[in-house]
Amino acid sequence: MVFAPDTEVALRTVVNLINSAANGTEGLASAADLDAFLAAEGFTGSRTHDATELASVHGLRSQLAELWTADQDAAVEIINRLLREANALPQLVRHDGWDWHLHATTHEAPLADRMGTEAAMALADVVRGKEMDRLRRCEAEDCNAAVLDLTRNRSKRYCDTGNCANRVHVAAYRARQAAAG
Repeated sequence: MVFAPDTEVALRTVVNLINSAANGTEGLASAADLDAFLAAEGFTGSRTHDATELASVHGLRSQLAELWTADQDAAVEIINRLLREANALPQLVRHDGWDWHLHATTHEAPLADRMGTEAAMALADVVRGKEMDRLRRCEAEDCNAAVLDLTRNRSKRYCDTGNCANRVHVAAYRARQAAAG
């Protein structure tokens, strides 16, 4: 299934947000880290730039990480809660070089509400399209990062946070070489 472009962007942002805490790291330790993350993701809108905002994004990240590996019914509960708590009201908008796409909060809504609603709207498309199996965890033994598989043949197994695929393939090659020699 091919998702709408804004859905794919939102799903990639969810993966990047979840993976900002993958493998025991903390990629959003400060307001400056959050600023850099939002700039890299092209996320706009009002900001408070305070510790409360950062904490709310951390809370959202935890909810999205839980959703990522949840079964469909549990994922729907989280999606609906995110939409309900943000008082989501879907509407078409056009801004910052993007053509018409859906937003469900205002430009002035709190950051975590805007991020959560955008994630929930994208994840609702995943559920409605019966594509929950595209949300995975990295298959490398020492990695717990989120993986979004948008490949046609559903073959993506490793995350984009480091070089997990390369490490696993090199280890397998070395094991084959050792067994042969």
